Amino acid sequence: MQEYVSKEAFITEIEKRANLFIKEYEDISEEDKDVRLAEGERTPFENLAYQLGWLTLIQHWENTEGNGETVEMPAPGIKWNQLGPLHEQFYADYQGKSLAEMITLFKNAVAENSQWLASLDDDVLFKPGGRKWAQSTSSNWPVWKWVHINTVAPFKSFRTKVRKWKKQRAELD
Repeated sequence: MQEYVSKEAFITEIEKRANLFIKEYEDISEEDKDVRLAEGERTPFENLAYQLGWLTLIQHWENTEGNGETVEMPAPGIKWNQLGPLHEQFYADYQGKSLAEMITLFKNAVAENSQWLASLDDDVLFKPGGRKWAQSTSSNWPVWKWVHINTVAPFKSFRTKVRKWKKQRAELD
């Protein structure tokens, strides 16, 4: 897994990957957002809702712990080995939103996460034990790893998926 030399480098990487990911949506029409081109593949809407869902969930973990409550990971009633219902909830949360609205929500969520990360002490961000919610599995990861696997990593892989979708869509025209 990629490591970061500083909080600033981490935030820069998140923002860079987020910008590359969301740029892929510039030429996807509203009419095409729900087009599924291959069995089992996500639509552009689902790809974006997935990213928004995880960005929002990270903030939920942080806010819940900040309020002195116990964080149920990954979400109430959801087990790590059964994430399908969580993803379906992400899709439902954004149903009825236009791509333009979702793009704005995505950019706002990335900015909110960046501001939050900038506010964290380096020990909280980079050392195990920085947050109780980050200790929810036997791995006891530092906060940055939880954020990385739910931002940078999927922004990269989902960008590739969106690009593949756009190529397939162009071949149909």
